[in-house]
Amino acid sequence: MATEAKRPKVDDGSELSPLENFLQWCSRVGLVLSNKVYVSKEGTVAEYGMLAKDNIEEGEVLFTIPRSALLHQGTTKVSALLEKEKSSLESSSGWVPLLLALLYEYTFSQSHWKPYLCLWTDFKTLDHPMFWSKEERGRLLRGTGIPEAVDTDLTNIRREYTDVILPFITQHPDIWNPNTHTLELYTQLVAFVMAYSFQEPQEEEDDEDEDEEEEKAPNLPMMVPMADMLNHVSDHNANLEFTLDSLKMVCVRPIRKGEEVFNTYGQMANWQLLHMYGFTEPYPSNSNDTADIPITNLYKVATQESDLDRQLVEEQWQMLRQMMQEKGAFVFGKQGCLTDTELHTALKVLCMSKEEFSEFKENEGWEEDDEEDEKISLAFSNEGLPGLKASWKWLIHEAARLTLRSYEDEQVEGKVVDSDRALIEDKAALAGLSSRQQNALQVQYGQKSILSRLMDLTKS
Repeated sequence: MATEAKRPKVDDGSELSPLENFLQWCSRVGLVLSNKVYVSKEGTVAEYGMLAKDNIEEGEVLFTIPRSALLHQGTTKVSALLEKEKSSLESSSGWVPLLLALLYEYTFSQSHWKPYLCLWTDFKTLDHPMFWSKEERGRLLRGTGIPEAVDTDLTNIRREYTDVILPFITQHPDIWNPNTHTLELYTQLVAFVMAYSFQEPQEEEDDEDEDEEEEKAPNLPMMVPMADMLNHVSDHNANLEFTLDSLKMVCVRPIRKGEEVFNTYGQMANWQLLHMYGFTEPYPSNSNDTADIPITNLYKVATQESDLDRQLVEEQWQMLRQMMQEKGAFVFGKQGCLTDTELHTALKVLCMSKEEFSEFKENEGWEEDDEEDEKISLAFSNEGLPGLKASWKWLIHEAARLTLRSYEDEQVEGKVVDSDRALIEDKAALAGLSSRQQNALQVQYGQKSILSRLMDLTKS
């Protein structure tokens, strides 16, 4: 019986897998990959990742990307048009030019970036909460702050598409088509930029250069092929460095053969990772996890005392709202309060006598010196919290309790945290959950455990 003839691979790489095609493209555009690493879909924590073929020492360069291989509004084929029309593309996000470039390049069959963008077919691997149903977000992520953040995102995305994108692409039917470049695709590309883009760190300028700094272009996101293949952990072993001509992924601590190479997306709590990237770090590995106590919860607790001067508390609260209008919550990490100065101010104001508050208003607040800031930081650390004034501890304790209740419709105090812990520690039970349920559990339990610990530290 004759065997089936093998078809030769054609020059355009159509016989190659998306990953192989991408790697060939990397060679063509001058991206240099160390022979000590390789990209794989197996043995990594996500769909793609990078693994070490050999032991790697600190300081070794894992790959180098020429700036010409970066995808942004200045390197796309439609860059001249985007630059010419930039005044009509302004938006609150600042992402419109990049997103228009991606809309074009992703759907143009002859795009220079096709081997790169084909790694994300239909963006099916993206599972940001924005792609969950509203009911699912509300049920699984109650109390985390993510449902509210997603609602804001979706409202802004729809507004940006309707007010800016759609009028622009309608004016250029030879390049974009509303039937192809839809709101759905636009939303997927927003998630793509959230999850995979990079921003170049801005160098700090001296005061005398402030005028020049104002004239500089804003720090806009860019797509960085190969760098975005690396997964994130807070305890990372590689870091992206920016130079004048190229970007380099550099090993920041020894990596053993067979280990995965991890980059960092920054100091990200699990709620931020899930909101922006669609994944979480398993408890307790995320050292940057946080929990928020809304400032309104502190106010609600302050008004619970029966013998308080309600008019005084209302005046104190109105002043705090003016002072902290951009800070809607106090943030607590694993080692204590991360917004300690703001919390110190709020507690001090809410616990003032009428005379003290009157003097405070006359002075229009106060500024802390560096030495005072250090004392405040220590006072609101895990080590310092038990030693705070009783009235301050009570406010923090009750505000944490009120916040903890927001995760559940009903709960027996402490029992929900214990049940979450039991579920996380039961590997078989955890594996039986969907990926969304697992991620939601990681976010909620991380936040609840921080709040529960805070309550223990502020017991009377």
